[in-house]
Amino acid sequence: MQEFWQWAGSYWWLIFPLFGMAGGVAKAWERSARRRHERRLETLKIKAQLKTAEIEARALTQQAKRRGPSIVDTTASVAPNDLLVRLFAEHDEITARWLDYELDVAKLIAFPAMSDGRQPLTAAFLRAKKTADALRPASAEGKVTEHQVAEYLQAVGDYAVAFEIAEKDARRLRDSTFTEPERKRLDRAQQLLKVAVDESATQAERNVAYKRVREELDGLILLSDDAVTVLEKQVAREIAAPVVQPAPAPVPEPEPERMPVAEPLRPAPPAHREGA
Repeated sequence: MQEFWQWAGSYWWLIFPLFGMAGGVAKAWERSARRRHERRLETLKIKAQLKTAEIEARALTQQAKRRGPSIVDTTASVAPNDLLVRLFAEHDEITARWLDYELDVAKLIAFPAMSDGRQPLTAAFLRAKKTADALRPASAEGKVTEHQVAEYLQAVGDYAVAFEIAEKDARRLRDSTFTEPERKRLDRAQQLLKVAVDESATQAERNVAYKRVREELDGLILLSDDAVTVLEKQVAREIAAPVVQPAPAPVPEPEPERMPVAEPLRPAPPAHREGA
């Protein structure tokens, strides 16, 4: 024990970096705990939303069971019609938000997890999208059963929740799933993309930048055919030619004023002599 205190007396200065390290660990643990708490709150909120959707779907399903497989004519029933209209709007809004990532190459580079079906949350979202698309009635004005409405309500609720979870996770991950060299390639691709769609650049510069973007992303991010088509249209967009103002017509110089020509002096007639 005495040897320990002798050693501690010799290395007393180590207490300061150790306190600093302990403080850093404490702060890191506090940040981690805060993030876990926030994720827990988000999960509870999402579960509450999902539970609400399940309750509404269950109520419609119970009504359908009591009444039997009756057909609901949404042209004569205002409530089912309004419900389908709201569900269609919600369905379309989620799909539009997803297409913002799917068709925008800049967003795909910034949040690659949104296009990576290997990510569990993205895969769950894509499955929910497939289910909602399959259960969507052809029209809000047609005839659908209450069971069909209940199933579609459940599918849209799952679709919305799955998208929110996948988007939050993709924004959290960003490019953290890639190695350092891969992240550098993604950064180069992002910078080259700005040149490829820059209207102030020449067409040759944009073409070269577009080709290098595809090379940098090869093996990292799989672009859909639609995303490639959108990008190629942006790259090939016609550069507006500068407006050339027509040269003003030359103003004719005024002709020099002509001076009047003086008549030549005529010699005076000889004087008449008297007596001649």
